[in-house]
Amino acid sequence: MEAIITIVGFLGSGKTTLLKKLIHNYVDQNWNPYVILNDYENASLDAQQFLDQIDVKQLKALSGSCICCSGIHVLRDFINRIPPRLKGVTLIEANGTSDACALMSFLGVGINERFLPPIQISVVDVKNWQKRGEHNELEVNQIQVSSLLVLTHTEDISLERKNAVIKELNTYNATAEILSIDEVDVTLIPKLLPSKNKFKKFEHLKAHWSSCSADLPQLPNYNCIYDICNALPKTIMRIKGCTQIENKKEYIYFERTPDGKISIRPFNGEPTTGSKLLTIGPGSTPNLLEKAIEIALMKEKLNFEGLEKNPNR
Repeated sequence: MEAIITIVGFLGSGKTTLLKKLIHNYVDQNWNPYVILNDYENASLDAQQFLDQIDVKQLKALSGSCICCSGIHVLRDFINRIPPRLKGVTLIEANGTSDACALMSFLGVGINERFLPPIQISVVDVKNWQKRGEHNELEVNQIQVSSLLVLTHTEDISLERKNAVIKELNTYNATAEILSIDEVDVTLIPKLLPSKNKFKKFEHLKAHWSSCSADLPQLPNYNCIYDICNALPKTIMRIKGCTQIENKKEYIYFERTPDGKISIRPFNGEPTTGSKLLTIGPGSTPNLLEKAIEIALMKEKLNFEGLEKNPNR
């Protein structure tokens, strides 16, 4: 029988990092992983970053709805159509605002008998755990019915802080295994059983935030990326984008995580939807994104004109 493993966790917690690690380990041990990615906006942008690990036929991007509710039927139907294969395993990365308890309640209903009951893994950002303000309740929801809690962002974190987070996690889910991301071994996962932990009722609509996207032009330099991210308010929990810089052929991918950290890295290939700027969080509107792009481009234009007038400054 084939295992179904869902990966949940707050925005920016490290779900994709864990997923890449699992894919690498499964492939290395001659398993055949099938990967499903869910996001509010343009999940295919993230999906392309896995093509150096698995074939496009083993990858599915689900955009536009949340798999914890309105998208659950699409997810379930798609899982049932995955071709049987030797040593198969299905890995699902849920979007960062998923109601994880609702997802596990719905997902196991109507799945073909060739699949094992779904197992859920939660990724916990130790550095920022329960520092989400009004979103703390959602973060707690995302660990309550998981069989394994994976600790991330432990760099430069004191042992006292780590132990305090582990103690608090145990109060919400006393039955889950707790490992650091470096300790995760795919040979341990099949031994996990579905969680029977009781969970606190969660107001489901709190997991549904606005999201949107806008076309992103080629940018004159990397400073523009920081200007765009800084022009968007803190209510925007997640920013990501893909574009080209200074007429270079290669594309780059960037993101701003909920703690405000901005990172830039190469993009694998060319985005099928063209260059995009995407946001998730209260207040996300196309006009807001377009205004941020306009501000960044104008700032760089003024800087360039200033240098031309005074090249020695």
